[in-house]
Amino acid sequence: QCQPIGHCQAMGLEPLPAQQRTYAGPESGAGASYRWVGNRKVGSGQMTITDVDAPERLAIDLQFLKPFKAQNTTLFTLTPQGGSTLVKWTMTGKVTWMSKIMGLFMNMDRVVGKDFEHGLDRLKALVEPSG
Repeated sequence: QCQPIGHCQAMGLEPLPAQQRTYAGPESGAGASYRWVGNRKVGSGQMTITDVDAPERLAIDLQFLKPFKAQNTTLFTLTPQGGSTLVKWTMTGKVTWMSKIMGLFMNMDRVVGKDFEHGLDRLKALVEPSG
């Protein structure tokens, strides 16, 4: 759950030692946001909750400022399935000339896939009872 906004760390978005965070807006719900500034690896950007339809949907506007600019919509959809919940985490955005060039030299699933997997694993550990 990413409400309040500070709980986003549960999805693998924990601050790194060289990263600074600034929170703004309400603590939870639409308008809750944070900015981060970090080293070359994490760059800088802003994340703002734009829509919540609890407990099924959470939409986030994700803006990267450095090392390159990009704006993406991140969407979490949760669908009950028997005794468990199917979580879908998607990120969409414009394909710019820079991302086309990067796509020629980098496999984006390899670049960000581990981050998505790490975040989903942390979310699973948070919501499922340990046993």
